[in-house]
Amino acid sequence: MWKLIKLEWKKNNIGKYIKKAVILAVLLCLFLFALAYLGIANDPDTGVPDAAHGSGTISASIELFTSMTSLILTGVMLSSFIVGAYKNKTMNLMFSYPIRRQKILVSQMLAVWLFNFAALVLTRLLVYGCILAGSCFRTSSFPLDFDMTGAGFYLQLLLKSAVLVTMGFIALYVGMAMRSSRATIVSSFGLIFLTQASIGDLTLSGSAYVPAVLTLISLACAFLSVCRAETEDLM
Repeated sequence: MWKLIKLEWKKNNIGKYIKKAVILAVLLCLFLFALAYLGIANDPDTGVPDAAHGSGTISASIELFTSMTSLILTGVMLSSFIVGAYKNKTMNLMFSYPIRRQKILVSQMLAVWLFNFAALVLTRLLVYGCILAGSCFRTSSFPLDFDMTGAGFYLQLLLKSAVLVTMGFIALYVGMAMRSSRATIVSSFGLIFLTQASIGDLTLSGSAYVPAVLTLISLACAFLSVCRAETEDLM
């Protein structure tokens, strides 16, 4: 399986996605540092941060923006690695190998999942670290509500990152069902609105039930995508 995963990375030129992930991480770090210490979110009249409901702490902003970029990148990669492979007929060649279709498809999904999980974890660690370092010299506009010295912080970071990246399998299922790379990416944006958006005081981002339900749905979508690979016709 590991050899198949590495083959997927090589075949899809993983280097270009590493560059994209690094650029996104740096941009997010600069933006969130400015949000915390340069007052770009402050109301010009009152000088008080103008944040949406549930985003009054810096960790809420970090989770929001890193989640948005991760879901988009995951959707783009799933579209390229899997849905695009069906569309441009390269999957025909792969399915001609003496390897079960399901194993090939699982290796593709794992290749995307592992990359985006690692990218999200490292991005969040970078941003949290920069914000913490900045607190030694400046006063944050938002309360610093995290503690990087405790094991609980890292356990929660890993768990949240795993859950978020797994949600991308919902977008994959939609893209494969509609036989469209564009549908995969659009579905990723839909997941962002569903999990991160707020209307007035109503938001789903702080609910513990929504991620749990979406994770179960994501795993079900992943299972359905894989189990039909042996008998489903190619696109």
